[in-house]
Amino acid sequence: MNYQSTRGHDVPQTFSEILLGGLAPDGGLYLPKAYPQVTADELEAWRKLPYADLAYEVLRKFCDDIPAEDLRALTRKTYRAEVYANARAGDNTADITPLRTLGAEGGTQLQLLGLSNGPTLAFKDMAMQLLGNLFEYALGRAGKELNILGATSGDTGSAAEYAMRGKRGIRVFMLSPHRKMSAFQTAQMFSLQDPNIFNLAVEGVFDDCQDIVKAVSNDLDYKARQRIGTVNSINWARVVAQVVYYFKGWLLATTGPGQKVSFSVPSGNFGNVCAGHIARMMGLPIDKLVVATNENDVLDEFFRTGTYRVRKSAETYHTSSPSMDISKASNFERFVFDLLGQDAGKLAALFRDVEAKGGFDLSGTPEFERIRQFGFVSGRSTHADRVATIQGISERYGITIDTHTADGVKVAREHLTPGVPMVVLETALPAKFADTIREALGHEPERPAAFEGIEKLPQRFEVMANDAAQVKAYIAGHTGL
Repeated sequence: MNYQSTRGHDVPQTFSEILLGGLAPDGGLYLPKAYPQVTADELEAWRKLPYADLAYEVLRKFCDDIPAEDLRALTRKTYRAEVYANARAGDNTADITPLRTLGAEGGTQLQLLGLSNGPTLAFKDMAMQLLGNLFEYALGRAGKELNILGATSGDTGSAAEYAMRGKRGIRVFMLSPHRKMSAFQTAQMFSLQDPNIFNLAVEGVFDDCQDIVKAVSNDLDYKARQRIGTVNSINWARVVAQVVYYFKGWLLATTGPGQKVSFSVPSGNFGNVCAGHIARMMGLPIDKLVVATNENDVLDEFFRTGTYRVRKSAETYHTSSPSMDISKASNFERFVFDLLGQDAGKLAALFRDVEAKGGFDLSGTPEFERIRQFGFVSGRSTHADRVATIQGISERYGITIDTHTADGVKVAREHLTPGVPMVVLETALPAKFADTIREALGHEPERPAAFEGIEKLPQRFEVMANDAAQVKAYIAGHTGL
């Protein structure tokens, strides 16, 4: 299995090489040269597998440079019930990703795939815990160290830091938008005191943080000298780890071969729903992939009109689903590459237009018409929609959902197909967004005991100007390299 850059750099790379490398040298993102295929017979053989062994079966299709017994040991080390012990009442932690049927709506079953039982109560744990173990394994095998630079709008940062804390040969430098995460999200990250964790609060929005990560990654001399890697969804290993729960969700929602399932995915940076696209390209019988955005609706605008128009920092809204407050979806490039028939030259030209003109327009083109062939639809949710959806789900089904998952439910209801189950991917447990839960329901959300009083813990972070040079100087000053 060799990998290619979306922008044309064509030096064959293995899974382990791109695991530690992040962006391709030409600024593109890595994808396999051909998507491995899964047959109906294989799917049926996987139906009763525990999550850890399903993860092994999916990952081994993309990774042939880690011995099979080592890869299986890594997935079993990662996906243990005790690691995913933060389930809400009625969920079974032994299932890792329990599927709960909310009820019959629109002639089908509306369901919720529980992805938020990990250490930081967010779906990002599903991939990040594996990434931490893969990093430690690969670095140990190569005798190397890695300085991870990441950006977060909320959940990626804490998931990465909890996965990497204490790991040999790894330091984490995490950028977040200053004062734009929930109090719980902020406390989860900034209260960590581990010496290999560094939190940098950037005076800007998430897109500014993401731009700094890309600027540093594109400085190839600095990247090599400081041994920079990434945990954002530009890292292929993180995306492929997310592919696994689409297979698990399909297996839980169906009873036999060939049955279709739709997935509604709260979307900001496009990594989560891109994993669904990859699962579909592998042969998973997916009907619709529903892209659910909040008021930062760049992706919804594209899927409706064909126009991709990134917003400036001042045009990015700070919302009650802050992990989706993103107006420049870095993972979107992988999907556009497939939309263009994997034409790297055409892809590179479009993303030069993103940098120079702020976007591109595919409306009226054959490529735009292909979107429906890939099963994509979209929709937008507002704060009022979130509050109403949280209230309605609580009253009708007795379940409390978080703000991002509420966006997913709201938009899912606009795209129901009779007879085709609609699975909404849960984003986080509601405890992480208590302000909106109180507004919607009039009481505090349930909080796992381990997180009581987290906001009162001492916090350690540095406020940083929106300046890649300052970030680079800070990293260099704390690595000894």
